[in-house]
Amino acid sequence: MAFFKIHIELIASILSGILILIAFTLELQQHATLSAVIYILAFGIGGYAKAKYGILKTIENKQLNVEILMILAAVGSSIIGYWTEGAILIFIFSLSGALETYTINKSKKEITSLMNIQPETAWLIRDNQTVLVSLNELSTGDSIVVKPGERVPVDGVLQKGQTAVDESAISGEALPVSKYKEDELFAGTVNLSGTITMEMTKPSTETLFQKIIDLVQSAQSEKSPSQQFIERFEGRYVKVVILVFVLMLFLPHYIVGWDWNTTFYRAIVLLVVSSPCALVASIMPATLAAISNGAKNGIIFKGGIHLENLSMVKAIAFDKTGTLTRGKPEVTDFVIREGADPQLAMARIAGIESQSNHPLAKAINDFVVSKGITPVPNLMITDVPGNGLKATISKEEFLVGKPKFVGESLAEDFEDGLLEKLANQGKTVTFVRDSEGILAAMALKDTVRDITKSTIEELKKSNIYCIMLTGDNRKTAAVIAKETGVDDYIAECLPADKVDELKKLVKKYEYVAMTGDGINDAPALATATTGIAMGEGTDIALETADVILMKNDLSRIAYAIRLSKKMQRIVKQNIFFSVAVIVLLIISNFFQAITLPLGVIGHEGSTILVILNGLRMLNRNV
Repeated sequence: MAFFKIHIELIASILSGILILIAFTLELQQHATLSAVIYILAFGIGGYAKAKYGILKTIENKQLNVEILMILAAVGSSIIGYWTEGAILIFIFSLSGALETYTINKSKKEITSLMNIQPETAWLIRDNQTVLVSLNELSTGDSIVVKPGERVPVDGVLQKGQTAVDESAISGEALPVSKYKEDELFAGTVNLSGTITMEMTKPSTETLFQKIIDLVQSAQSEKSPSQQFIERFEGRYVKVVILVFVLMLFLPHYIVGWDWNTTFYRAIVLLVVSSPCALVASIMPATLAAISNGAKNGIIFKGGIHLENLSMVKAIAFDKTGTLTRGKPEVTDFVIREGADPQLAMARIAGIESQSNHPLAKAINDFVVSKGITPVPNLMITDVPGNGLKATISKEEFLVGKPKFVGESLAEDFEDGLLEKLANQGKTVTFVRDSEGILAAMALKDTVRDITKSTIEELKKSNIYCIMLTGDNRKTAAVIAKETGVDDYIAECLPADKVDELKKLVKKYEYVAMTGDGINDAPALATATTGIAMGEGTDIALETADVILMKNDLSRIAYAIRLSKKMQRIVKQNIFFSVAVIVLLIISNFFQAITLPLGVIGHEGSTILVILNGLRMLNRNV
């Protein structure tokens, strides 16, 4: 629909221009009546769309707008005999309108392209056969085949096969991501190599890809405070211009002695040059372009207001688990008693841990399996809640768990105080005891993301205060704070504590961002000036946040801030330029230094320039 609107407006403008040339030629040949008729046709064809829009908006909003000023200027020009100038005004105004529509739609093109790449069908495995079906026919739990070169139709997990996936549509990263069994797959991404079978985990209406589209479309319809101010200002400003125009029709004749023809002509020129078209167009195109840029780079802004707020952020609070860290424990140390068989010990430990659903147990089991060791199968275990696991292997009892559970003194003495050393590194230590004493100690830690430290460094270089708020103990928090490079940290925070800390930060810095991913972070996200959620976080965090980082990429925070600051610079440039042009043209008109055509070119040219300047926000080199 937008495509046809642009072309109809453009065709009408070009036809209007051709008619003006014909009318001007006839006027030179002394065919006054015929040239007047063709001028009227040029007025009607070129000005119909803008006149209709201006009148309908005036009726709807009960407020005058810039289109009404242009209609009055064009009609006024023809009344005082300046048919050519009036027609040129209509022509350039309609042409600039077509170009405005084109440039604004260009800023929305990124989202339209996202919608176009969303699959509509999928290969469903039904009765041991592969059938092509519509996405509406799929249900959670269905098995789907995705062939090489095809887009993943829905969110799910990989069940069979392995492949590389292009996730640039979601994360903005060009490098393919390797996928293995149980790895997550996202709708709209491209399967690059092998044929795979996946299990659908979400309805097609709730996929990450669809959420991106919905959020960005919602953001594009939400106006920033600056844009709302400009639109309110427009109505009042137009009223002032109309009042000054009425005064200009009479006062210069009596005060400065202009003849009536000059007085009316200068009043018409004033209508043209004082129109705030460029000022009105200073913000929205740049904002839409910035939102589109963010969406293509893995950042979802829920509205222009959040772009404005983010540009002024002076402090950022970070949750620890799942934000600064990966959110999953990993084995960092695996120490086995001297003299024990490492292969057998690890196989037995993994066999015990494989029977538990605890995150630490899963991490230990995965570590052993990654070493190529097969866990001892079918072991019978007893879960001792809050402590660990009991198991019997070849009539020998094994205990796996906390120091107190396996024997605190034995744990503390193992390997000359290994427990204290590892605990001071912020690690959680799990012990294994057999009939001879402590068999092994496994240290686990929620490791810091690879990108975290460089992101914090970049933020600090921008004079942004970085603080970590975590519910973890002080010793672990201190270690993570040192590794990440944050300015400060506060440990053992409950959700209410995080809110209190955010309120203190807002009072001190005014503009504060909060980054988190969990349910417990939602109140703090809502309290911050700008809430930033990790894309793989909980639904409530995603709903509460103002900005979403797809794929949990912390480096996108720095990019988002740079993007928002660039947008603010461009908006300020546009506002300063548009106001300066209006003032210059008004002064020039009073000194009779410009004609109506030059006024039209100056006015409409400045409008097009600020829109094109706003479109620089589509450039990814921020």
